[in-house]
Amino acid sequence: MASIHNDIPLPASAHDVWDAVRDFGALHRRLAPGFVTACQLDGDARIVTFANGSVAREVLVDCDDARQRLVYAINNERLKHYSASVQVIAEGEAKCRLVWIIDMLPNELAAYVQAQTRDAVIAIHKAFPA
Repeated sequence: MASIHNDIPLPASAHDVWDAVRDFGALHRRLAPGFVTACQLDGDARIVTFANGSVAREVLVDCDDARQRLVYAINNERLKHYSASVQVIAEGEAKCRLVWIIDMLPNELAAYVQAQTRDAVIAIHKAFPA
């Protein structure tokens, strides 16, 4: 199983970043604008449209305010397994880290997903500028 780890330092309070992460239906406006172009809630899932035109249905697995951790999963014909967690860790009053871990199968898609996460990290940095 492929694991993709992103440890993203941000010049924003953990409270502000967590508020954006936990706003599950506002991914395109608050956390990754430009990388995600649309996001629509559908029950316990969100339908996400990416800048490259691909669309994914991400199911909310857990949203833990105490740990500032959100978990979502994708289940489709291309992916045998896809589970991701996003956790916000405070580093003082005005800085934090966003730790985003994706575990997925098949391994052959890992390079594509890794490239997508690089673009997402750029968008996240733009959402929380210094």
